[in-house]
Amino acid sequence: MSRMTLQGVRSAPVAPPPPRWAVLAAHLTALVVLPTGLWRIALVLGHPAGYTEAGFEPFSTVDAKVWMLALSVVSELVALLTIGLVRPWGEVVPHWIPLIGGRRVRPLAAVVPAALGSAVLTLTWAAVPFWWTYPHADLTATGNLFVGILYQPLFLWGPLTAAVTVSYYRRHRVRGRG
Repeated sequence: MSRMTLQGVRSAPVAPPPPRWAVLAAHLTALVVLPTGLWRIALVLGHPAGYTEAGFEPFSTVDAKVWMLALSVVSELVALLTIGLVRPWGEVVPHWIPLIGGRRVRPLAAVVPAALGSAVLTLTWAAVPFWWTYPHADLTATGNLFVGILYQPLFLWGPLTAAVTVSYYRRHRVRGRG
C-alpha cells in the first residue's frame, strides 16, 4: 500500500496502525520490568528488601549499588524500546536525534534486534516460574516469597516483546512493490 502526497508524488509505504493487543503488550512490557527495578533501587538505598543481614552485605558496596542502579535503568529503557514498535518513533527516527533524525526506520533494523532480544530474554527468564524450587539462603523466608513474586513478571518480557515484534513485522513488510 502506498500513499500519495499533496503534490501527487508517491511516498514511502505507510504501515497500518498497530492492533490494540500489540499496543497493550508493548506497554505491558515496560510494566513487567518495573517491580524488579524498584526492588533493586530499594537495595541501592540501603533497604535489605528481603535479604538476611549477611546476604545483604555484598550489596552495600559502591560498585554493587552502581551495578544495581544501572541494571534497573537499562532494563527499563530496553523494555521501553518495545513501545517504539507500536509508536511513530519506531517508523521515523525522531528529528532531535543527530545525523539520522527524520529518516524512516527500515523494518528489519527494528525487527532483527527486537527478535534477537526477545529470544535472549525468553531464555534468560525461562526458569523464573521455578524460583521457589531453588535455594536462596541469603534471603529470609518472607524475602524469598516477596522477591520471587517480584521476579515472576519477567517471565513475560521475552514473549511480550516477541509478540509485538511479530506485529511490527507484519505491519511493515513490503507487499508486492509496483
